[in-house]
Amino acid sequence: MNGTPDDSTHHDRVELAYPVVLADVREAVRVSLGAARWWRVLRRVAYGTAVLALLIAALELLLPGAKETGTVVEMTALGVAVVAVLHLTGWAVARAFHRAARAQGGEAGVVVDAESVRWTSREADAVIRWALLPRYVETDRLFVLLTPRSTGSGFAYLPKHGLADPDGADRLRALLDRHSRRL
Repeated sequence: MNGTPDDSTHHDRVELAYPVVLADVREAVRVSLGAARWWRVLRRVAYGTAVLALLIAALELLLPGAKETGTVVEMTALGVAVVAVLHLTGWAVARAFHRAARAQGGEAGVVVDAESVRWTSREADAVIRWALLPRYVETDRLFVLLTPRSTGSGFAYLPKHGLADPDGADRLRALLDRHSRRL
């Protein structure tokens, strides 16, 4: 040994630096919600409610007899409102998360290694060990790290535009594969 770090040390550590961007946060929230069972159930209930409400409105219009325009308007409004609230929920969560991240400095530095993922900003420093991030999803823009199903739908994200090295995404993917499970 000559005292220099071996090549495996280089592959067991990936660094990122990036500005907090709303588009990244929105995508991470979308992925996180999509991986949560409770969100999938809620979506089915919401769409089912919307379909049922619109079906009631259509039946009111199509069936013979006196038309209850109030029922038609109410059921149509209910169907549209349920779907709108469903879509606005993800947007609102992303906006709130983005505002909180921007308040911490707006720029993030991240070190991913064999022990944990560490985020540093002007106002905050957070370390999350792999046991709390056992799952991940890769998108075209991000690696979204997810908490265990038993803890809800927590997430963290690592944008690919924050990687300095051209082979950074491959090295990060390999590191994530060693410590987390790809969904």
